[in-house]
Amino acid sequence: MASRPTVSVRTGSGEASTSLTLPAVFTAPIRLDVVQQVHKSIAKNKRQPYAVSVKAGHQTSAESWGTGRAVARIPHVGGGGTHRSGQAAFGNMCRGGRMFAPTKIWHKWHVKVNQNQRRFAVVSALAASALPSLVLARGHCIEEVDEVPLVVPTSTEGLTKTKEAVELLKGLRAYRDVAKVSNSCKLWAGRRGPLIAYNEDNGIVKAFRNLPGVEICQVTRLNLLQLAPGGHLGRFVIWTEGAFARLDEVFGTHGKAALLKKDYILPSAKITNPDVTRLINSDEIQSVVHPAGSKIQKRPWTQHKNPLKNKGVLFRLSPYTKTVRRQELLSQEHIKKAGKKTAKAQSAGGALHQNDVRALRIL
Repeated sequence: MASRPTVSVRTGSGEASTSLTLPAVFTAPIRLDVVQQVHKSIAKNKRQPYAVSVKAGHQTSAESWGTGRAVARIPHVGGGGTHRSGQAAFGNMCRGGRMFAPTKIWHKWHVKVNQNQRRFAVVSALAASALPSLVLARGHCIEEVDEVPLVVPTSTEGLTKTKEAVELLKGLRAYRDVAKVSNSCKLWAGRRGPLIAYNEDNGIVKAFRNLPGVEICQVTRLNLLQLAPGGHLGRFVIWTEGAFARLDEVFGTHGKAALLKKDYILPSAKITNPDVTRLINSDEIQSVVHPAGSKIQKRPWTQHKNPLKNKGVLFRLSPYTKTVRRQELLSQEHIKKAGKKTAKAQSAGGALHQNDVRALRIL
């Protein structure tokens, strides 16, 4: 978020003349996810329908030879005396055949985007254009520029010659960004330079339209495709004084609705202080939080245990198994006890029989 309350108006020589209050749109939250999603959808609306011919791959008199001739059942070209005769046709695996799933022009080419989402993306891109770090990260050459956002006098809207536009950019030390685009046209087609935002066209479009990479846009028609080309935030924008002063009227403020957008109020940030580390370590929060517990080292993977070997896992999966197992153990104990009693009885009976035999022998 921009923290500077005012912005200086730079003359053609780069000197500060007057100052303007920073519009509220430059303090809007910067949401990269919203910008990328909206840009991806809006960019699809310029696509031109295309499809292959419905006759492609079928412009031959091929018929299947049926079964029993040791060839595939796919249609084969008839005739003789040429390499083409006997070749398979029509299929997507055949030479000269049609493609798989031929493209049709009734494909869903366009994507509808909610109006509020489009506006949110535009204000996020505008807020990002006021941060020199994001503008530099996007690749613009603004190391020598005195101030970002860069505002020029309203008289700039009356320029009609390209030579005058070049002199203005050189005086503002912003021409390096244009020269970079001009020198890389063959290596990087479509590279963007600065965006000129104006209020009234008194010749400014004619003056800047022939410079490579420079785009011109009226302040009430700012769109995301120009403010964030490719979905990348940080476009270098040069504002005229009249366009810069109308931003509050076009986009409104956090408490006042916009005049040109019905009932639209700028979105507010989720938190006013983005320094989360400072918030967490503040005395107000640290005085009420619970002390940190002992650190438990967990495995980086899930340990799968075999319920047939691990009784704890088996009982979690099937609680009734525990009851069945207990009953089995009790029955085994009863069987053991019954077996011991039988063994004792047998041993006692054997001892009596031996005594009887001894008595008979004595007699």
